[in-house]
Amino acid sequence: MSDAQFESALQSREKPTGLSVELRERTSRGMIDLRGLPDDPQFMAAVKQTLTLDLPTAPRTSTAWGDIQALWLSTDQWLILCPRARTEELLSALRQALQGIHSFAVDVSDMRTIIRLEGDQARPLLLKGSSLDLLSADYEAGTVRRLRFAEIAALLHIVSQKPDVIDLYVFRSYADYAWDWLLANGRVVAEVRQFGKQASPAV
Repeated sequence: MSDAQFESALQSREKPTGLSVELRERTSRGMIDLRGLPDDPQFMAAVKQTLTLDLPTAPRTSTAWGDIQALWLSTDQWLILCPRARTEELLSALRQALQGIHSFAVDVSDMRTIIRLEGDQARPLLLKGSSLDLLSADYEAGTVRRLRFAEIAALLHIVSQKPDVIDLYVFRSYADYAWDWLLANGRVVAEVRQFGKQASPAV
């Protein structure tokens, strides 16, 4: 039996041009769905020893150490991001460390597609498909937020600011739809400026 191989949901797409942001798929990241009780010191200690980071316990936050990140999803759930090549290794280590502790860990690397947006127009572009006020001070670097984006369920992670680097997570089956939406609404002629006179596109 041959080993399963990862195939990008967007592998047939060409690199986009003429956009107000840089847009690309992140295919090198593995994802682990981790569940446990944050008030269980054994659980928290075992995870820290394995991943070398503290799980975030404040809502809508994230932590990182090296090439590993932990995104808060709910009071007892986190999304662990790591190099795709290390996913199996880290998952095995987590399960070993968490034996006998009320917890759950599973590889969900193929569940979602990660689309990265970079540039000053990343937030204005995402605003077109969401009711969130992404321009407010609440959405600083490290913020994680589940949302309804362009009528589909999504997850947002603000990686850094100035310029903005934002990762948009969508379920794999909606990857083409989300990509097409971003292409259609991210064109330079469709750019939204919060201040000043809007330039009229040439006819």
